[in-house]
Amino acid sequence: MSKRNKGGRLVYSTEAGRLCPQCQRPVADCVCGSDRPTALGDGIVRLHRETKGRGGKAVTLVKGVPLGSPELKALAKTLKQKCGVGGSLKGDVIEIQGDQRQLIKSELENRGYTVKIAGG
Repeated sequence: MSKRNKGGRLVYSTEAGRLCPQCQRPVADCVCGSDRPTALGDGIVRLHRETKGRGGKAVTLVKGVPLGSPELKALAKTLKQKCGVGGSLKGDVIEIQGDQRQLIKSELENRGYTVKIAGG
């Protein structure tokens, strides 16, 4: 069974499942969106403070930034420089050393993101 949209383009097939609208390949095999973010979420960037497994030292986690890998890496570098501390990028989560939530929140809001401080 296959489904077609109003334009006659195939959008779903039981053989392959959901298809990419750009390259018409199964979503799992799509190559055109490799530079897109994995998930956009709800569009809100959340700042978490975490100390578990870090010897009691606080780390600020920036989650939900709707950017691809190269842009996310550049943003992480900018945030580290702005805060004057170290950090890393693990997957799609930016880790900044120390409790820098207020400084990061103001910087991200200046860039046009909706930011919420989440967690303790």
